[in-house]
Amino acid sequence: MGSGLKMGCSFFTALLIYVLVPGCRTENGNITVAVMLPDNLKYSWASPRVLPAIRMAQEQIQKSGLLRGHTINLLNYSTEDSSGSCSEIEAQIIAVDTKLYNKPDAFIGPGCTYSVASVGRFASHWKLPLITAGGPAYGFDKSEEFKTIFRTGPTTTKLGDFVSYLHTYFNWSSRALMIFHDLKQDDRPHYFLSEGIYTLLREENITVEAFPYEDPQTFNYKNIITFIKDNGRIVYICGPLQTFFQIMKLFEVEVKNPEDYAIFYLDVFAESLSGDVPMPWQSSEILWNDPIKLFQSVFIVTYREPDSPEYTAFRKELHKRAMQDFNMDFIAGCFHDGFVLYAKALSEALADGVSQNDGINITVRMQNRRIWGVTGLVSTDRNNARYTDFSLWGMTNLKTGQYAIVGHYNGTIKEILWSPTERIQWPKGCPPLDYPPCGFSPCKEDFAQYHLPVLGIVAVGSGLALIIFGISSFLIYRKLKLEKELAGMLWRIRWEELQFESPNKYYKRAGSRLTLSQRGSSYGSLITAHGKYQLFAKTGYFKGNLVAIKHVNKKRIELTRQVLFELKHMRDVQFNHLTRFTGACIDPPNICIVTEYCPRGSLQDILENESINLDWMFRYSLINDIVKGMNYLHNSYIGSHGNLKSSNCVVDSRFVLKIADYGLASFRSCCENEDSHALYAKKLWTAPELLIYDRYPPQGTQKGDVYSFGIILQEIALRNGPFYVEGMDLSPKEIIQKVRNGQKLYFRPTTDNSRHCEELTILMEGCWAEDPAERPDFSHIKIFIAKFNKEGSTSILNNLLSRMEQYANNLENLVEERTQAYLEEKRKAENLLYQILPHSVAEQLKRGETVQAEAFDSVTIYFSDIVGFTSMSAESTPLQVVTLLNDLYTCFDAIIDNFDVYKVETIGDAYMVVSGLPVRNGKLHAREIASMSLALLEQVKTFKIRHRPNDQLRLRIGIHTGPVCAGVVGLKMPRYCLFGDTVNTASRMESTGEALRIHVSTATKEVLDEFGYFDLQLRGDVEMKGKGKMTTYWLLGEKTDVYVI
Repeated sequence: MGSGLKMGCSFFTALLIYVLVPGCRTENGNITVAVMLPDNLKYSWASPRVLPAIRMAQEQIQKSGLLRGHTINLLNYSTEDSSGSCSEIEAQIIAVDTKLYNKPDAFIGPGCTYSVASVGRFASHWKLPLITAGGPAYGFDKSEEFKTIFRTGPTTTKLGDFVSYLHTYFNWSSRALMIFHDLKQDDRPHYFLSEGIYTLLREENITVEAFPYEDPQTFNYKNIITFIKDNGRIVYICGPLQTFFQIMKLFEVEVKNPEDYAIFYLDVFAESLSGDVPMPWQSSEILWNDPIKLFQSVFIVTYREPDSPEYTAFRKELHKRAMQDFNMDFIAGCFHDGFVLYAKALSEALADGVSQNDGINITVRMQNRRIWGVTGLVSTDRNNARYTDFSLWGMTNLKTGQYAIVGHYNGTIKEILWSPTERIQWPKGCPPLDYPPCGFSPCKEDFAQYHLPVLGIVAVGSGLALIIFGISSFLIYRKLKLEKELAGMLWRIRWEELQFESPNKYYKRAGSRLTLSQRGSSYGSLITAHGKYQLFAKTGYFKGNLVAIKHVNKKRIELTRQVLFELKHMRDVQFNHLTRFTGACIDPPNICIVTEYCPRGSLQDILENESINLDWMFRYSLINDIVKGMNYLHNSYIGSHGNLKSSNCVVDSRFVLKIADYGLASFRSCCENEDSHALYAKKLWTAPELLIYDRYPPQGTQKGDVYSFGIILQEIALRNGPFYVEGMDLSPKEIIQKVRNGQKLYFRPTTDNSRHCEELTILMEGCWAEDPAERPDFSHIKIFIAKFNKEGSTSILNNLLSRMEQYANNLENLVEERTQAYLEEKRKAENLLYQILPHSVAEQLKRGETVQAEAFDSVTIYFSDIVGFTSMSAESTPLQVVTLLNDLYTCFDAIIDNFDVYKVETIGDAYMVVSGLPVRNGKLHAREIASMSLALLEQVKTFKIRHRPNDQLRLRIGIHTGPVCAGVVGLKMPRYCLFGDTVNTASRMESTGEALRIHVSTATKEVLDEFGYFDLQLRGDVEMKGKGKMTTYWLLGEKTDVYVI
């Protein structure tokens, strides 16, 4: 018995060593993942919601071959207790049992905070990754204690970052109130959601007063209102929706000045905004006195739910698999993307020879990286957490009380991207103070303490009254002037006021008259490095001045107050390095922006033109012009560009570079959600923090403009096009994907110190830094360039003279190239014209002469068609029919070139030819048509049909001679047309003929007889439609025994 006990102890010891000592196991081709989630649907990470998403991720990983040679096995466990609540004890037991019996390689879940903490400590000890989209608590940022927990869902720390940014943006640097519901049981979701705000604001030296409340049935909510009135004006409320409404109802009754407050309700899953028209108070049954006035100071904070097609497809498939709809799909998507992120890190580890159960190594590989998942960009930090985006909702329509998103917080760059169309409607026109001047009690001034003489009081009061009157008058004057400018719409241009031909040229168009005299072009052009003309700006004339016209892809522009201000600010911009805004046309469908036209083209055109030699003095002049323009723009009302690129830097006639296409965010269309080469090519200058959005704000950001400037610098320095990467032939789409992934080392263009100075490399790399905060602003860039570009500080006159000298050196070659290109295009146009119209008619048109209709006494007309063509077409494909006709008429065209004839037209299988016009040839027209007909008939007998090689074409020909009238008809697609009874008769001759025979009229026979060598046979009288009976003949051939002179 002793030995048995000893053996049992040894086995138990070995078992404990196996379970508790990390790395004590063998590997195989299976990867076991234990999923630990509750079943209760009150949790956003409940198994019915999340498990289908995890299985979708499993299928995606296996299908992609990411873990080729390995099979993923999922084990599913419930972490609930008997009451249906999360249980940390149950979670621990499941974790240990799973480790003992199933040897998992990773855990997915739990989601509840306390369960994550308890299982996470075990997982960190076992060195196994634990991936969860739950566990939002601030405490998990202590990476040493929870070093293998990786959270791919929202966290309270990131919410705290968002609120900290709000306080900085609105200058709330003193106080804030945190009111949260906390029953101190179950998972305490509202407590942990508030924790990040409380902690992060205190780290910013902001006083945060917290007020927890418990059972809503017994709690006196008046205590909360008293607490708010006595302690702060910036309030954060986190609790069940109905308790929030109860607090707000008491707030409406007890607080007389709600406009002095800013209240933020943390409703991360947007329960209060679930209606068709988002108005939070409509979700309650409470009777409000004036909900619009009350809720104008209330903002809703939610997670930002993705709007990408991938997420939409994911939700649809998730609901299909779960057999029910949920309103928390974002959390399920976060679990999905967390599983994929783990698989990518595991795949990289295995490729490097790392063990599949080395959780420390795998977790480190998941840090500081970016992948694209169903929830959009998954960007992670060094604390094993994902950066989270939030949406800020506010009342934007004061008439209806409707809410809309006023801004999106980008967790990656820690910045709010404010909506270009929706603005916060502060009750007082500006954000409230977080600490009022008189504290949190009404201001009380004891005037009795002042013992000023009566005359002094009167004098001071009169002076103050005059000052106040003067200031008020000035402000009223400014206000009236501003309103007058807005109402005057001096920027507006009617479509009729724009001319697309030079005002100095007039063209006459009447009847069927047609001239080919030169017309003014509506496009500016520049010869590119490939010797081709590049159209870079649509132009027109406004009040006699040449202007650039940019059409806007919108059906209509609504003239809101915001749009009017944008147009006023554009009109106010007057700077030498920004294109001058002329006006805008808002007449549908011709909506366009009219600006100054710069005839030298864009910077991109100049850089691509290898014939233009740019020395570094010239290049630095261009760079300085960009910096000056952007510095002015960033310090103006417009604030940022949003679409800065080399094609939007244009050069005027004095070689001054100007920034174009800035401002008017309301006129711009969001980036198309298309997968096209052109779309990705346009994004090569876009900063990575903006690329993460499918539709980023059109006005962009100032730091995004600095990134774009860095890409332009590389274009100027190397002249190899935008985003040149040496040794890599990548498409724009591949480049954008690499930049957007944000993996170290960050993907950037090539720099070459042998072709430019080292200081310029430093500036480029600073401008395109991954972290926007590390990028310099344009005021610092201006100083930096001045330091290393001493030559660039020479006088403007010397610089301009140098520019003109450079231009003069290239002008002669440029003119020669343009002349050659013009002559080549002229030759092509003439050849095309000769194929459309007779040579003599085309020459008249080229000379600018009018082609008059003309009568011809005698011509011969040929008509032919193919017998049985209709049935053949029915048995063939359209492509085969087109191929047949193309082959046949190509053959015919080659034959008729040997005769003095003119092909009038082909319609389907019909072929019409005439001789004797427009150049008269006596009676030779009949001979030419007859000989041509015999040649065509002989050729068609040997003609092979590609798709029916055994069939022979049965050509039917009719010929008639007589008078006609001919002339050019139409201005668009002009046609040289024949009119008269002779045309109809020739057509009847063809239609009454027979296959493989030439049907000739008496008039034609009489002319042919004069030549004496045509073999004709009487056919007899034939009934002709509209003609009665006519005597006709068959043309059999030419007599070989007759000598023709």
